[in-house]
Amino acid sequence: MSTDNIINTAPITFTPGAVAELKKLIDQQELGPEFGLRIGVQGGGCSGLSYVLGFDQKQDGDNEYTYEGIRIFMNKAHGMYLAGMEVDFKNGLDARGFTFNNPNATSTCGCGSSFSA
Repeated sequence: MSTDNIINTAPITFTPGAVAELKKLIDQQELGPEFGLRIGVQGGGCSGLSYVLGFDQKQDGDNEYTYEGIRIFMNKAHGMYLAGMEVDFKNGLDARGFTFNNPNATSTCGCGSSFSA
């Protein structure tokens, strides 16, 4: 395992509910140690950019962080869009899933999965 681009402080935070759900998903999927949580952005969605959140292996150009024991991979270029963002997990009657509170977003879509900056 390469230690290149491992940074101690993640530019994003996760609520306790999000951490618990992520750890549950990691256990259920029995992911190997080479996998971590990829968080980023991609073009598309109703507001211009949409969030990427899923399990993946480290790629060239990624920074690596550890948050509450969870490996996190983020492309270096995505940091400007995601710095200061908080990821939460909702499990209620009206909404279920991960939500993103992004201070860099100038507007978001109604579903909260895309934004413009």
